Amino acid sequence: MKKLLVLCLLGFSAFAQEKPFSVQMAESLMHTHPDSITVKPGKPAGWDYEQGLYLKALEKVYQRTGDAKYFNYIQKNINSFIDEKGNIRTYKMDEYNSDNITTGRMLLFLYQEMSDEKYKLAAEKLRSQIYHQPRTTEGGFWHKQRYPNQMWLDGLYMLEPFYAEYGTIFKQDNWDDIVKQFQLCYQGTLDPKTGLLYHAYDAAKVQPWADKQTGKSPNFWGRSIGWYMMALVDVLDYMPTNHPKRGILVKQLNDLSNAVAKIQDAKSGLWYQVPNFPGRKGNYLEASCANMFVYAFAKGVRKGYLPSNFYQKAQKGYAGILKEFITKDANGFIHLEKTVTVGGLGGTPYRDGSYEYYLSEPLRQDDLKGAGPFILASLEMEVAKELPLGKGKKVVMDYYFNREYRKTKEGKSERFHYTWEDRKDSGMHLWGIQFEQLGAELDSLPVAPTAENLKGADVYIIVDPDTPKETPNPNYIQAKDVQNIVQWVKNGGHLIIMANDTTNCEITHLNTLMKEFGIEFGGPNRNMVQGKNWHQGAVPIPANHEIFSDMQKIYIKEISTLYLSKTAKSSVDHEGVSVIATANVGKGKVFAVGDPWLYNEYTNNRRIPLDYENFQAAKKLAEWALK
Repeated sequence: MKKLLVLCLLGFSAFAQEKPFSVQMAESLMHTHPDSITVKPGKPAGWDYEQGLYLKALEKVYQRTGDAKYFNYIQKNINSFIDEKGNIRTYKMDEYNSDNITTGRMLLFLYQEMSDEKYKLAAEKLRSQIYHQPRTTEGGFWHKQRYPNQMWLDGLYMLEPFYAEYGTIFKQDNWDDIVKQFQLCYQGTLDPKTGLLYHAYDAAKVQPWADKQTGKSPNFWGRSIGWYMMALVDVLDYMPTNHPKRGILVKQLNDLSNAVAKIQDAKSGLWYQVPNFPGRKGNYLEASCANMFVYAFAKGVRKGYLPSNFYQKAQKGYAGILKEFITKDANGFIHLEKTVTVGGLGGTPYRDGSYEYYLSEPLRQDDLKGAGPFILASLEMEVAKELPLGKGKKVVMDYYFNREYRKTKEGKSERFHYTWEDRKDSGMHLWGIQFEQLGAELDSLPVAPTAENLKGADVYIIVDPDTPKETPNPNYIQAKDVQNIVQWVKNGGHLIIMANDTTNCEITHLNTLMKEFGIEFGGPNRNMVQGKNWHQGAVPIPANHEIFSDMQKIYIKEISTLYLSKTAKSSVDHEGVSVIATANVGKGKVFAVGDPWLYNEYTNNRRIPLDYENFQAAKKLAEWALK
């Protein structure tokens, strides 16, 4: 087996250069589970937390690659469980099982992307479960109805990230309750000597496995600690940065990460199934906990929750994962070995939480509890290599000259069109993720640009300034705005201007700014696409392009023509005229294109064919802007 593993790993290097490990594992699992996701051998697919974990990982691969096959796979799977009224096949609320909440995160993902009411209705059912979930006398959620008064570390990952995201989307302030869950579970399971957390605790102190004085289970379990750490870094994604209790969760993450780092195996970089007994008879290095720890360490560093030295610990752990757990089959698909199938307490047959129990559960190849976190860990390690480019830089999107609103189904007014937050076709969400994965910070400017509010911006983006058709009282670009923006560019700012065709963009005032850079937008409009005649929007990219290197063609429809003077130069010509231009101005630079172009509809590849490289172009432009 060791020889086979070495040969497999030697064969990885060339293959991995073409496809990242995150993509390789995603494709392998999609090959194994082409239609439905079966997690329990011999049983039909059901609404299951492993399904949700795996699909969440695919969501992140989709956002990293722009390949719609991952989105389509997610949607197909979720749609097989959800009817038009939001009923969830195989789900039983009266079980009050926290495991059943996990896949709800994919309902929230699809609702934000598609606005289909059935996803919201289904998510509301899970939110209702949380409302009625049984609690301990202190207010902690029971892990399941059949596990009364018990809080398990696993349950924090199963329930809290959904609870946090749901509240963010639907404007519910659940943060005091969410933080309370972490506080109660942490206090109830903490070992003050090691800083590690026991698998669970029984608040009633009546379970045979529970310590009669503390209620704690008798042993640490690697994956349960991994679940808890993943819950922390995922919940923090949604928590307001100025929330007074945010520091509680950040401190928990730091304290627990320090404890976990102390038991990282020095030789392999990995962790043991029962992590505090390295080398003890029967104990073994286990895959799922290693992937979870690496994910939490790397993401914690990227997000600024953990000190930078934890990235080195993540690197060592990830190297160990690739060496010890990853194999490749004869068809070129990679696999994850040595994930323990389960770990629990009580139940039938009875699980006493002993050292011997945790070593008795079988291992399984490509168990989703290990393979899902492997994808997440791989993505973090892949992103980490690119973070230095944008580190310490801020990318600001104009929300002043473009400020469109629409009515929701509830009759509320919401901002949309070319915003970072808008995840539907009309938004810039995917491009924002690309900037963040290059290390930059996103921001928006809802007021007129001034020397003061542009001071912290490294990149400033203006997209399709409003006409009265979009906004009753548009904010037109004025002479003072021109002066402030031009001076900011001369001082070293990088400006991206995305106009629109002349019938849908406020060209007149925009051109008072653009003339300062030797660029003007005008007619005739080009690439007027009829229906799905995609070729009518094709724009070839010249070889060895200064911005869009190693690309063949992009898709831009209904674009205005660029007219150039001064030091401006055409970056991309199409049919004999300029459609993309750049200019160096003082210490700064300007990019201009006559279309919003890089909004989600034309980067998510759910409509246009994949051979149009808009998603790749978005990343290339982000790199150019951050250099």
